[in-house]
Amino acid sequence: MDGPPENDFCSICHGNFHLPSQANCSHWFCTNCILQVWNHGPALQPCKCPLCRRQITLLIPSEASSRLRHNAEVSEILQKVETYNRLFSERSNDLVQAVLSTIYVLSPVDIIPEGVLGIIGLLDDLIILFICFLHVAALYRSVLVNRHGGS
Repeated sequence: MDGPPENDFCSICHGNFHLPSQANCSHWFCTNCILQVWNHGPALQPCKCPLCRRQITLLIPSEASSRLRHNAEVSEILQKVETYNRLFSERSNDLVQAVLSTIYVLSPVDIIPEGVLGIIGLLDDLIILFICFLHVAALYRSVLVNRHGGS
């Protein structure tokens, strides 16, 4: 979706969207409004969505907002979004997850062998599969951050 739904409005200022951004919870806000919500809270923690109360760890400006980057005011706001995304997009754990997953998968020793404990031995393999899924999800999130406002 290129922008917020038609006939919708910012739930913070209750006005028409000005430089809309979508949060990772799929709600839309004026970029400046959601950054003000963050500025009024703890600076070292991501703000919570005013609608669903989930932590906002990623803000994605609409394509129309990104096209206005040549405007000095818009450029400054988009820089703040990039800073916010760098602080809270949780990319720092990607490398650690990748190394640990690789070591475990390449290890010839299974932590709990299936031959000894049956279904419980299978459980540790499912956990590793889940960790790999989390790693792929983190990589995808990283791609989103880089594509939509990250550096």
